[in-house]
Amino acid sequence: MTGRPTHTVMDSPVGPLTLVAADGALCGLYMDGQRHLPAAEAFGQRDDTVLTDAVGQVEEYFAGRRTQFDVPMTFAGTEFQQQVWNALRTIPYGQTVSYGVIARQIGTPAASRAVGLANGRNPIGIIVPCHRVVGSTGRLTGYGGGLERKQLLLDLERGAAPA
Repeated sequence: MTGRPTHTVMDSPVGPLTLVAADGALCGLYMDGQRHLPAAEAFGQRDDTVLTDAVGQVEEYFAGRRTQFDVPMTFAGTEFQQQVWNALRTIPYGQTVSYGVIARQIGTPAASRAVGLANGRNPIGIIVPCHRVVGSTGRLTGYGGGLERKQLLLDLERGAAPA
């Protein structure tokens, strides 16, 4: 990122979401109180005129009218983290995969724990669907936004949660 970030805040069924933009692209989508939440100063000034398309797409997602996102995004992370985050984007709406599946997909089959750590540092939650990754037994495991929110997102995608 070279430009100064700006952000907007929107309401959602999982609480307020902060969307951060830099250089004309979405670089962050955070839930209140989530693990690894950057300091508020990192979000830049609030500007509700930025990211209107991203906000609209997230609203459509929660209304059950969007299953894929097409907003410009940029990721700041290690090469490994970016491989994991790009792999997350291939998980189909309403489905889940294990950390091991992602590890194999990116060519590091023994790195499921490292995949979990990278997954937890995903800077663009919901749009980059880290909530779709579960333990090897199918159980819900760690989620930076909390397991209750993870379950709500999965239920929403399976048509079981109120929008």
